[in-house]
Amino acid sequence: MEKQKEYTNGEVTIVWKPDLCIHSAKCVGGLPTVFDSKARPWINAGGASSEAIIAQVKQCPSGALSYYLNAAQEEEKETVEAIRCEPLPNGPLVVHGMISVEMPDGTRLEKGPRTSFCRCGASSRKPFCDGTHREIGFSG
Repeated sequence: MEKQKEYTNGEVTIVWKPDLCIHSAKCVGGLPTVFDSKARPWINAGGASSEAIIAQVKQCPSGALSYYLNAAQEEEKETVEAIRCEPLPNGPLVVHGMISVEMPDGTRLEKGPRTSFCRCGASSRKPFCDGTHREIGFSG
């Protein structure tokens, strides 16, 4: 089972799955009043409006961050009309949408709404990105 932590402001709950995080720092750079990697806990759900939190969470390239509205009483699924691939400069290939990944051993993983795939070849979590591209100075 995937490890996850939840942080709420009463209206919206931020879900963080650390095993998926590639440490792109888009959250920290985009909304530092909520996401502060030096603070403990590192997510302060009261640090911005629910709308700002939702908008920032949707920028997470790995899908490590998601959210649900507490009033809905079940996780709100992001709807993606079509699968979209986005190669990040000097980083992973981000696939936007719900996808099925067939692993070499035959197991099938259901992923989404965003999944980051390694482009540098150095990830220890292949085919998924683990952020190693920054350490090796990947350019592409």
